Amino acid sequence: MTDPSPDEHRPPIDTTTAHSARVWNYWLGGKDNYPVDREVGDYVLAAYPEMVEAARADRGFLVRAVTHLAREEGIRQFLDVGTGLPTHNNTHEVARRVDPDTTVVYVDNDPMVLAHARALLTGDDAGGVHYIDADLREPDKVLAAARDHLDFTRPIGLTILGTMGHTEDTAVAYALTRAYVDALPPGSFFALCDGTDTSEPMVEAARRWNETAALPYHLRTPEQIAGFFDGLDLVEPGVVSASLWRPNGAEVGDPAHVDQYCGLARKP
Repeated sequence: MTDPSPDEHRPPIDTTTAHSARVWNYWLGGKDNYPVDREVGDYVLAAYPEMVEAARADRGFLVRAVTHLAREEGIRQFLDVGTGLPTHNNTHEVARRVDPDTTVVYVDNDPMVLAHARALLTGDDAGGVHYIDADLREPDKVLAAARDHLDFTRPIGLTILGTMGHTEDTAVAYALTRAYVDALPPGSFFALCDGTDTSEPMVEAARRWNETAALPYHLRTPEQIAGFFDGLDLVEPGVVSASLWRPNGAEVGDPAHVDQYCGLARKP
């Protein structure tokens, strides 16, 4: 695992203000959260109870997209930017079910995520799993560190999930993701998923979030989500609600639409 910065150089974990990764962890049924996170999480859920399903749909998309890339496209190295707190079916776990030698690099700059990286990415599983302590808004720094672990002459699977909504200006968000995609070799893939303004309850949930949490979140239209993939070759079924992206055949009935849109695309 990448050796993170010493603790004394990291800001302390703030347990007085809700944090997006911890609230997300709460919605997914995790235990890595504090009372303030659960309070804000419940406040949002009161407006949009389907948020739990949306969070699960985001995670389900990750599982299906990474499985597709590893199994069908032969991708053996992944760059997971803005990974958040570890939970069930993390990128390295999903990819390594297909090939245990797959290399995965996680990127985040949250001190709590850093603590979990130190605790979890150890032992026999750590050889091909690395953590970069960096801000996704500094792509040059992230990419320079990623090159220590990934071979940029071979295809890479890039995932940026549930993260770009924290960048208000859509043009800036496009430029950030483009900086990462431009650095990838041809034949690489880019997966993105984020919240959309596709229902009034979701819009109200975002308003409540921005009223109470430290880091605002900005919903986009499905068309704006599709804009992240300009110039790339979208994998079927294109940009859709996360629950509708290649749902498992074993699922009973039609998956419910969620206000999280996603896509997976190949770099020509």
